[in-house]
Amino acid sequence: MVAYLFGDLAIYCTAVAKSLRDVSCTYNPMSKNSSTSNSSITNSSTLQLSDPCWDGTPLTRSDAYRMYVAVFLLLLGPFAFFNVSKTKYLQIFTTAMRWTAFITMVTLSIMRILDTSATHGNPPIANFSTAPTVFGVSVYAFMCHHSIPSLVSPIKNKSSVATIFATDYILIALFYLILAFTGIFAFPVVPDLYTLVFKPDQGAGSSLPMEIADYFLALFPVFTLSTNFPIIAITLKKNLETIITNIPYFSTMSPMSRKLVFPLVAIVIPALVALGTEDLGILVTITGAYAGAGIQYVIPCCLVFLARKRLNKLETDLNMTLHNPLASAFKHSGFVILVLSWSVLAVGLVTANFIIKAVK
Repeated sequence: MVAYLFGDLAIYCTAVAKSLRDVSCTYNPMSKNSSTSNSSITNSSTLQLSDPCWDGTPLTRSDAYRMYVAVFLLLLGPFAFFNVSKTKYLQIFTTAMRWTAFITMVTLSIMRILDTSATHGNPPIANFSTAPTVFGVSVYAFMCHHSIPSLVSPIKNKSSVATIFATDYILIALFYLILAFTGIFAFPVVPDLYTLVFKPDQGAGSSLPMEIADYFLALFPVFTLSTNFPIIAITLKKNLETIITNIPYFSTMSPMSRKLVFPLVAIVIPALVALGTEDLGILVTITGAYAGAGIQYVIPCCLVFLARKRLNKLETDLNMTLHNPLASAFKHSGFVILVLSWSVLAVGLVTANFIIKAVK
């Protein structure tokens, strides 16, 4: 869980800094030679980290990115030293922003698909070389298993829990598919941070409502991730404190040391990772494939195996069969082995993919 939260915070730092950099940097090497509606997409894909951020300044895009990481850390990092007890309004705000962004992205993508004058995407039917990356990203996208117990506990009648969660995951998958398919067919090039494909083109002369929508989507990660960053940082701080102070050598740490050390560790390490790379694809793949797979596959399988083992022992001691009305339809032990085998295979493919890329 700690590894996953570290990866989560590193992704947040990177996504926010990258969004701010790409929106604020105005240098465009092709602005004089291109006036088409697709110039913003082409230019974003051809810009290099060594290119200047603004005309006439020595500050490069890489420098601007690191500057925004530092600003993000200085503004939101101090919240890790406090505690957050009520997040109701933050969650409502984040949910409203996500729904607005989702509807806007799908609408603008469909409008672009219907526009015959725009250049559209022409993706291949299948590209198996990206399968390892898809696994890590998919695990990260569906990664909410650590929150399920707190959602299930308040439900009094748990007989319909399986149906509710099955319906929930199917709807989530449909939303992801709609967002993905409209994006890959609407745009010829899709960046690793999808919202940046809507970055306003400085010389396009778009209408005011369209510019507002473009700026909102390009800065969408800044709004939502900035509200979540302090909450996750505080959660990571508490997890680190619980784990480390249980070690006898560190159990005598003073309260002041705990208040200073653990928040600093929780925010500085992700910031250093973000300063080291702005490749969101790699960060999401590593976080999802390794930490995410452990939370989503390995830990649930271990919990199920140990719970069933304890139940079998209890049945033997009582010399009776205990009936569970909420038993899973996948109660055969073969499913546990199948899920574990799948996770090992997928993590192995991701690791092999990293090694092959490194060798090349």
